[in-house]
Amino acid sequence: MNPQPTRSGQRSLVTRLVLTGLCALCLAPTPGDIGGCGAPSSDLGARRFFAAKRATDCKHCRECSLATRQCAQSCQPGPDAGAAAFADNCFPLVHDGEVCLRALEVASCDDYRAFMSDDEPSVPTECNFCPAELEP
Repeated sequence: MNPQPTRSGQRSLVTRLVLTGLCALCLAPTPGDIGGCGAPSSDLGARRFFAAKRATDCKHCRECSLATRQCAQSCQPGPDAGAAAFADNCFPLVHDGEVCLRALEVASCDDYRAFMSDDEPSVPTECNFCPAELEP
């Protein structure tokens, strides 16, 4: 004959299983976190990043029929057209650049109109690697 566990015993078992599962989830690295897959973090190369960003910007400028100075600069031929560097004391990681480029890739024409404005361009939060510190 099999003894049936009591209702409180079943609840206790379920509670322990849920708590064990939650503990395991809290201890594991989040997918996409730096080092989450055992990969070391590495600095984002400015030249390569800005070339990829420039190509993405130009593609959106053409698709969205934007005619700004920034669009013209992004669409200039040549490897050094629009070359840039990161600000002093700004060292974004490769992962940061990938997130930025993905955000730009899926941005709408309205978003790109704001990004490429000649008057007051905005920067997507995913691409604001080293925001300026607010003055007190």
